[in-house]
Amino acid sequence: MIFEQLIYTDLGCASYLIGCQGTAEAIVVDPALDTRPLERALAHHNARLVGVIETHTHADHISGHGALALELGIPVYVSALAGAAHPYTPLEDGESVRLGNVELVAMHTPGHRPEHMALQVIDHTRADEPWLLLTGDSLFVGDVARPDLAIAGEEGAAGLYRTLQERILALPDGIEVFPGHVAGSLCGKGMSAKPSTTLGFERRFNDMLKPMGEEAFVVAANSGLSPKPPNLGRIVEANRGAFLARPALPQRLAELPSDAPLLDVRATADVVHGTVTGAYHVPVAQTGFGSRAGFLLDPDVPAVLIVDDEAQAERAARQLQAIGHFTQRGWIAAGDLVLDRLLPPLSVEEFLAERDDVQIIDVRNDDELPAPLAGAIQIPLHSLHSAPLDGLDPSRRTAVVCQSSARSGIAASILATRGFDDVHPVLGGGMGSPQLAAAV
Repeated sequence: MIFEQLIYTDLGCASYLIGCQGTAEAIVVDPALDTRPLERALAHHNARLVGVIETHTHADHISGHGALALELGIPVYVSALAGAAHPYTPLEDGESVRLGNVELVAMHTPGHRPEHMALQVIDHTRADEPWLLLTGDSLFVGDVARPDLAIAGEEGAAGLYRTLQERILALPDGIEVFPGHVAGSLCGKGMSAKPSTTLGFERRFNDMLKPMGEEAFVVAANSGLSPKPPNLGRIVEANRGAFLARPALPQRLAELPSDAPLLDVRATADVVHGTVTGAYHVPVAQTGFGSRAGFLLDPDVPAVLIVDDEAQAERAARQLQAIGHFTQRGWIAAGDLVLDRLLPPLSVEEFLAERDDVQIIDVRNDDELPAPLAGAIQIPLHSLHSAPLDGLDPSRRTAVVCQSSARSGIAASILATRGFDDVHPVLGGGMGSPQLAAAV
């Protein structure tokens, strides 16, 4: 059997290449828009791609099924309940796709979305029963799917509870579980970074699978959820609409246009020492780049990328395209610009020395606040660009903190675009550091 898990780390998404070595044919399940890792895996196995299976219509990322179907002429399998407008081959509960000795059997597993399917994978050279279970967005390692992206959270969670109890947990403990997401995804809240598990281990140690009854499960599944992606509807419609061709990459610009949003994707350590006035900053090397940039940029207004080089521009563009920002105005190297906006950082020690004299903004989420920082105003990063700034003085010296310092530079750039002239990210440690944790 051919089996490879392909993880798109920025959004925590997993796709799967599955096939038969005897026929050298393979299918991909839930492909990412960037199909280069898939192409490398196919070449490694000397296999030919003959189809795509979508477990459901994705709401957090653009699928690569359209580009693959257009370029290779292969079928796309999906449940008719998805309401797809593109050509597809219906795949319903109990139906299967077979490649030589390998068979994928569909299980209808609603909850995350009404059309959602899991896939039992059988290698008939070993046994005629499932060996692997691709759970898509139903069961994760250490968690279960969020239920509120397609329908009301209560309805989705009730459906997910029945799916888990009546369908997935009816399978043997020895089945290996491979989920559609790992840590970093917005589609769950407590999932592990571990890429696989077994059903028996999850039955014993996954808190969401412990006996609690449907009512308690519905409450638990809807608590502590991260904000919905702002372009969720756009991504869903793109994935179930007409096939999308592979988007083009942006070109280098000779100068900055005056009418385009600016996004500086370089490392925070560089940006704090100089960026362009009016630019947002989200480091492309940091996991979650696409999700964070998606809260700041309008996908209908192409942005200019400020970068170190062309390779960084391409990486940023591909990750923006994955969340439905298909077009960028272009890119320009920071070395060709006048970097007139400073965001001077503070070390943890410097911040503690002057904390009583500065205005403090804490950009952690509500679920990261076992104890708030005394004197700080808390505004989660995802809403900082649009939240009311009541009680804050843009002319006052301002320090920005988060849990680890990974978000403080991003937040400082947002505040600078909102008129804060003397804003300082706390770098080198955040509220999770011993020094700041002791200062709460």
